[in-house]
Amino acid sequence: MRLRVLLRISAFQYQKQQFFGALEKQTSGLQFTRKASNTATTSIPLFQGSIGKAETAKLLVEKGVKAQKQVGYWLFGCSAWVFSMVIIGGVTRLTRSGLSMTDWNFLGGFPPTDSSKWEAEFEKYKASPEYKRVNKGMSIEDFKFIYWIEYGHRMWGRGLGVFFTGPFIYFLSKGYITRQLALRLGLLFGLGIGQGFVGWWMVKSGLEEPESPYRQPKVSAYRLASHLMAAFGIFSGLFWTALSVVRPESHYQGVDFVRGSAKLRKIAIPIAVLVGLTAASGAFVAGNDAGHAFNTFPLMGDTWIPDGLLELQPWSRNFFENTATVQLDHRILALTTLTSVVAMSLLARKLTLEPHIRRLINLTLGVSVLQVTLGISTLLLYVPVSLGAAHQAGALSLFASVVALLHALRKPSPAALRTLVKPL
Repeated sequence: MRLRVLLRISAFQYQKQQFFGALEKQTSGLQFTRKASNTATTSIPLFQGSIGKAETAKLLVEKGVKAQKQVGYWLFGCSAWVFSMVIIGGVTRLTRSGLSMTDWNFLGGFPPTDSSKWEAEFEKYKASPEYKRVNKGMSIEDFKFIYWIEYGHRMWGRGLGVFFTGPFIYFLSKGYITRQLALRLGLLFGLGIGQGFVGWWMVKSGLEEPESPYRQPKVSAYRLASHLMAAFGIFSGLFWTALSVVRPESHYQGVDFVRGSAKLRKIAIPIAVLVGLTAASGAFVAGNDAGHAFNTFPLMGDTWIPDGLLELQPWSRNFFENTATVQLDHRILALTTLTSVVAMSLLARKLTLEPHIRRLINLTLGVSVLQVTLGISTLLLYVPVSLGAAHQAGALSLFASVVALLHALRKPSPAALRTLVKPL
């Protein structure tokens, strides 16, 4: 009986040794420092060098760590530029500047330089529905204010195109960028170009006469949401790619850390979807000017559930066009997001996780609390420009923190996983 048990144990040990191969082999991109106590500390380089094995994480940048740094900093810069575009777009909307320019040119042009040219632009605006129904009698100085905001928003977007294209061509010529990265960045560049057309498609909807003489002209909420979510998509693509350039491999101190991250990843993915849905619902709040109604919290007026939630037909329109339904929907999604993030942070305390992952969880929790606070404050104060823009920036900040968390929770490559298992 004992002999049979020993034979089974020996066979099991042999199978594990064959599966894991060369154990305790350290790759250049993984640095681990272990203490004698139960607590382990990790030394993680900001930029990982060449890992060098086909079965490890595939590098997106060649020619060494210097090239990796340059490409990484450039992509983080592009991400920050898109982030600033979202904030400027919020200010443009909140100041009702987006309809001040009634035409569009893909490459842009110079602004008016003398009084006659300013008068010509002002006359174009006077023919628009917004001037006739909202800003009739506006002075040319007030017109210049909203014109410059919209002009700056458009040119800042074109500036991003230059900031992206120039280094991209340079890094390609130097052989820094792999084919995989070039294809990914080419797709993001195409989305950026498309975003310009989506922006004009959105503005055009606000230049049309409203169906009712009692309605103010405004851009389509559907097109506004499309424009905002496209910006979120481009930002997340650039940010994820930048993180993948500087951290091509996930860092774990042991198998228990891998298991803990796998459990947390199952929760973080639905939360990321929830954050995106909440941001999209916020776009419909903005598109329907729903923030100027029911300026109380937690009640909506004098009740928890306002009347007329499903008065539009077909009923699905209410979630996108009904002011009461759109705002209630956004409130529910925002509070559900906050509750989910709190629950994730509590669960994370019971899991074995890397210190940098815990920091990202705490960051996500902090940004969630701040974002809900900004949203409530914006509502109670009747949507001032400063708070409205901060709330929009907070939405993208929360999305960025979740993207960073998901990136940190990636599965390790097979080679990296083998380094975590001790030989028998």
